[in-house]
Amino acid sequence: MKLGIFTAALPQWSLEQIADWAAGNGFETIEIACWPFEKASRRYAGVTHIDVASLDKTQAANIRSMVRDKGLEISSLGYYPNPLHPDPEHRQHVIDHLKQVIVAAELLEVPVVGTFVGKDKNKTVPANLEEYARVWPPIVKFAAEHQVKIAIENCPMIFSWDEWPGGNNLASTPAIWKKMWEIIPDDNFGLNLDPSHLVLQMIDYERVVCDFASKIFHVHAKDLEIDREGFYQNGALAQGMGWQVPRLPGLGEIRWDRFISALYRAGYNYVISIEHEDRAFEKTEDLVLRGFLLSRDVLRPYIK
Repeated sequence: MKLGIFTAALPQWSLEQIADWAAGNGFETIEIACWPFEKASRRYAGVTHIDVASLDKTQAANIRSMVRDKGLEISSLGYYPNPLHPDPEHRQHVIDHLKQVIVAAELLEVPVVGTFVGKDKNKTVPANLEEYARVWPPIVKFAAEHQVKIAIENCPMIFSWDEWPGGNNLASTPAIWKKMWEIIPDDNFGLNLDPSHLVLQMIDYERVVCDFASKIFHVHAKDLEIDREGFYQNGALAQGMGWQVPRLPGLGEIRWDRFISALYRAGYNYVISIEHEDRAFEKTEDLVLRGFLLSRDVLRPYIK
């Protein structure tokens, strides 16, 4: 396996600056944020380190050479919107951009695009699955035509009362994944697995790795602290509100030795990409970098 970072935590840096720093600090891969140039809708969204809308073959070749010359690989292109958004205009906008990210991945010879399935939080799961069955098959087919795998992150996207009760991402539980892949059984459609979202939902992350080994295309390293007072005051049904605290690997509830051991047993041999969303390490640029280094030192003993 290889250890990398997701660039979204360094929005003010250029891609080359990030690549220089990553290579100089013992990382082997970078996952590149590829939102369109627009106002961010939430933390860590709206970050653009490659403008996929204007990317051409020459630019892609230059990026590939720059990254390769530093001894790095691009593990994935990341864009995490809501392709099942209830507003048709917004939905089409994000799907169009997602397709541009897929084309960019092909040009860059990057095998994976990380994204969300999306969801209309005001509809039931069965109703969302019906919409998914209409919207997603053409996207998956488009990715296959461009030799790119789609890796869906398993975040339920419930971080505020505005997102309650259903969240904005359908693909959050094993039962739903099974239904999704019954509808779209394509080999190039799987998971960007983030164990922190399983802790949030009290789902056994070791069993998930075992049960869905063939569908794990990419892995995010993010931890989760459960604020026990917040949990006591708000309860489990207030999911993600009042007790969920995103942390860097090693600072939360996850047993990274057990999780990574499960990945080895399952035959996973790609990338573990640190997704930095820890507020305690984001007030300054120096703190962000220290957060990545702390995560590196926690994870590196298990990654060879």
